[in-house]
Amino acid sequence: MTMRRDVHDDLRARLHEAAEQHEPDRARILARVERGMMAEPERQSHRSTRPVLGWARIVGATAAVAGMLAVGGYAVASAVKSEPPAEQTVAVSPTPMVSPDATSRPPKSPSPSPSSGGGKPRSTAPEPTPERGSPTAPSPSAAVLPPADGHEDGPLWSDGSVDPHSNDFWAQSNITVKTSKELTALTVQLKVAQTGGVTNTGAWRSLPENDYTFTVAEQDGFLVYTWVLKDGSKVSPGEWVFAGQYDHDRGGRDARDDTYVISGTAEGKVRSVGGDFAATD
Repeated sequence: MTMRRDVHDDLRARLHEAAEQHEPDRARILARVERGMMAEPERQSHRSTRPVLGWARIVGATAAVAGMLAVGGYAVASAVKSEPPAEQTVAVSPTPMVSPDATSRPPKSPSPSPSSGGGKPRSTAPEPTPERGSPTAPSPSAAVLPPADGHEDGPLWSDGSVDPHSNDFWAQSNITVKTSKELTALTVQLKVAQTGGVTNTGAWRSLPENDYTFTVAEQDGFLVYTWVLKDGSKVSPGEWVFAGQYDHDRGGRDARDDTYVISGTAEGKVRSVGGDFAATD
């Protein structure tokens, strides 16, 4: 392919040079025309036909010269005509492959859904707020409250239940607190028995988070959740919920050994209530 292109380039160059150097011999052409126009004396009698013949010769010679020039010019033009450009190949990038999503999202625990005991008043508390901090890192243990008998003491009332959204791997224990008087002190403690694989996954309460100090720790075979009302904070009359969440071994979990204790101060007097949780099927 390269040799062929070199030959064509050399031929075009020579034809260009020849065409530029070529000049018609005008003197020779005019001389031939003049000779044709000169009439001899003995041919004067054929005046009617000689001019026609002379002019025919002139026209013929001129046409021949024009034809030669045209053919030469056509040959030069054909030779020097640019060759078509070589075919070019355009590289096209392949369509990028869509990579699968390499991330995974852990399953979410069931949404906290506090429930009141059968026949008990429904809570009118605001939306629950989860406790801050890592749900799996135990906090320093708080003092374990002494057991309390009875669900009612003066203005203080309580109930314990396993949330119906619990499943074969996860559970939530709800403690419902109701008071008809303002409380100036309140401690709520939940004890979840270690029945196998019980680990903390979170906690929440329907009262303001900043009003409480929260701890969770393992003590004597129990996972202990403790909420303590901060000094200067108060609890208005109403119904409130405290909940602890935890994983456990697969299968239905028996909550009969789980307990809770509540200690509150109303009108300067300490009140205590407590109880257990109904066993799950």
